[in-house]
Amino acid sequence: MAATSTPSMLMTTINSCLSSPRNRVMTSTVNFSAEHKEASWTRLTSSSHISSRQPFFQSFTSGNVKFQKVVTRAVSGAAEYKPLPGLPVDLRGKRAFIAGIADDNGYGWAIAKSLAAAGAEILVGTWVPALNIFESSLRRGKFDESRKLPDGSLMEITKVYPLDAVYDNPEDVPEDVKANKRYAGSSNWTVQEVVESVKQDFGSIDILVHSLANGPEVSKPLLETSRNGYLAAISASSYSFVSLLKHFVPIMNPGGASISLTYIASERIIPGYGGGMSSAKAALESDTQVLAFEAGRKHKIRVNTISAGPLRSRAAKAIGFIDMMIDYSSANAPLQKELSAEEVGNAAAFLASPLASAITGAVVYVDNGLNAMGVGVDSPIFENLDIPKGN
Repeated sequence: MAATSTPSMLMTTINSCLSSPRNRVMTSTVNFSAEHKEASWTRLTSSSHISSRQPFFQSFTSGNVKFQKVVTRAVSGAAEYKPLPGLPVDLRGKRAFIAGIADDNGYGWAIAKSLAAAGAEILVGTWVPALNIFESSLRRGKFDESRKLPDGSLMEITKVYPLDAVYDNPEDVPEDVKANKRYAGSSNWTVQEVVESVKQDFGSIDILVHSLANGPEVSKPLLETSRNGYLAAISASSYSFVSLLKHFVPIMNPGGASISLTYIASERIIPGYGGGMSSAKAALESDTQVLAFEAGRKHKIRVNTISAGPLRSRAAKAIGFIDMMIDYSSANAPLQKELSAEEVGNAAAFLASPLASAITGAVVYVDNGLNAMGVGVDSPIFENLDIPKGN
């Protein structure tokens, strides 16, 4: 689960009359600081009427590092259970585990905020070598601005778990990784161990989000990619989703949902997106369909993936051409605007909600429509056509 190497990476439940099966319920709303993104969050919060409950740092734990614990309190009073008007995205009483958040800049963070906005309790899995920096940044308030919700309170994270989704269980971890100083001080971070910890701490979850990927040779053309590099991309970027769902599904409540993040390179040629990453995304999309069938039949869990457009995240910058991809999308997509992270987060919230109760095994495009284009209209070839351009 090393630094994410995709230029785009990346749930919510409503009942007409909500009755929580647990006494751990968190309600909060979401906002991002950029003024031009205000409108989309206004629409989300105006329909859900969700208010924040308490400050973040009443609780924060991960691994062997202990902080004062944030406990989400039981909801009391009949008013809390009144049906919400319209078709709100309401996740109160639901718990989400989001694998792959290491900062406040990517799609995973945006999805966490969208789920929190709808009332879900948030658990996070963070790559072990990035854990200390992430926790320190949270503790020092570095993310406070991006954690702000529309009502001015801060998004709450109930617990952060160290996670390296490349390894299924302790027996899979090589000795050199065990001895690596970046893993020192952390324990129980393989997929199996994390799920066992979540089960012990909370019993169950309702939503699983896979927002992680890595391709150590992503900058190499496929013809120059080594076998090890190719298999590493597949392992970290696609099989990790299979493993997470395999281990989590026994403790996922029926009717739950799982979401992963893919990219158009799975089906179209994107020069520069190499190292087997395009292959890994294609595998992830195929797995989404098979897992939708298997998890749906056996566990009543829905499985979908979001094909998100390019985002100027810290992880995506590792590829080196993310700015060009954003410019290309803005010039050629049906909607001529830069994609915002919360637009992907909102789509994830919808997919995790009962509003999407019949949607599973789907690739949902959130890319301003770029996937529908067969040519790049900014080519000089089309300069004599009267093609509308955005202002």
